[in-house]
Amino acid sequence: MSDETPICSAKGCRAEAVWVLAWNNPKIHTPERRKTWLACEEHREHLSQFLGVRGFLKDVVLLKEWESEDSPSRGS
Repeated sequence: MSDETPICSAKGCRAEAVWVLAWNNPKIHTPERRKTWLACEEHREHLSQFLGVRGFLKDVVLLKEWESEDSPSRGS
């Protein structure tokens, strides 16, 4: 893994990220705003559930697909 390899956002995890979890908090973000967390295979479901129960999760996309899409509204 290089210094620029995206890593999982789960606390203490240093695994390479495979997934992007796009989310927003409707109390503080505009509806089109997307924050992002990265997830490895092991933590994708856990992080998705964490965001989902709060009503924050908007989308789960493979990292390689997320990076290939040109969208100016996407930012962490």
